[in-house]
Amino acid sequence: MSAELDRLRGEIDLVTDSILELLSKRARLAREIGTLKVGQAYRPEREAQVLRRIKERNPGPLSDETVALLFREIMSACLALERPITVAFLGPQGTFSESAAMKHFGHAAVTTPQATIDEVYRAVESGAADFGVVPVENSTEGAVGRSLDLMPQTPAKVCGEVLIRIHHHLMSVRPETGFASIGRIYSHSQSLAQCHEWLNANVPEAERIAVASNAEAARRAAEEPGTAAVAGDRAAEHYKLAILASNIEDEPNNTTRFLILGDYEPEPSGNDRTSLVLSARNRAGAVYEMLTPFATRGVSMTRFESRPSRVALWEYLFFVDIEGHRDDANVAAALEEVGRIAGYLKVLGSYPMAVL
Repeated sequence: MSAELDRLRGEIDLVTDSILELLSKRARLAREIGTLKVGQAYRPEREAQVLRRIKERNPGPLSDETVALLFREIMSACLALERPITVAFLGPQGTFSESAAMKHFGHAAVTTPQATIDEVYRAVESGAADFGVVPVENSTEGAVGRSLDLMPQTPAKVCGEVLIRIHHHLMSVRPETGFASIGRIYSHSQSLAQCHEWLNANVPEAERIAVASNAEAARRAAEEPGTAAVAGDRAAEHYKLAILASNIEDEPNNTTRFLILGDYEPEPSGNDRTSLVLSARNRAGAVYEMLTPFATRGVSMTRFESRPSRVALWEYLFFVDIEGHRDDANVAAALEEVGRIAGYLKVLGSYPMAVL
């Protein structure tokens, strides 16, 4: 047994040495590409193609997602050899927005927490951050209104998306006291709504207080006796809180979608999405007429969301996601026709569909 164990460990050491040598070679090649100054260093379309290829070629036993996440970190570290990417997110530290930034850009990126969604937009627009991460919709609670309301106004472009599976936990600084001592529960309003039934059944007497973020909720729970927070793993770890109950979300497939903002327009990756905002002219059948070109050109519409325009009473903007890149022939033709019909059209961006 000992001889066989030594042999296997020796083989692992040889494989590890080979991996290290190949990683160094990859990093040198990435640095050479960086010295060519061929434009934007971060290319989401290229990274999406690489990650898709890795998942397709993965022989196991590691899962497709595991190997993709490993290579995500390798690409992040190689990219940072020239200059780490700066990414603004809705803070403070410990939010799901931070998790989204880490998942999409890797741990070599420099993340900068912002107090509000508005400040995430401003950081990107001013150049203080290369990219921003904003939540746009949750699978159970719907759209994040402020993120959508700022989209028509910003010069920043949507250049990526990331999906985060949301697991909420009830956490407190004093786990030994249990649920009975909890007088107040802090969390973001959407998180409270996503855990509404569980909270009703398990801590019905506790006052629920909405705050700006789940990380802010965790911070308060860490400082105030008799309180708890509903937040994620990262917040519990950052604020040193004990988890009293795990996965308390009412919907088991609870997922939040985030968009990546930046001064970059990705080229087609082969599996893309285009986001746009529209308004219809004030006449009967205008919305139907405005959307018809997508159907006639074979363009699949995956999202349709209306929001008040905030310009005139009873006027609405429509946020639409379609499959394909704006440079695809059928998508380009549909957008040209929609532009002639709609009262207003802004293409927010074409970008690779989330791989991770």
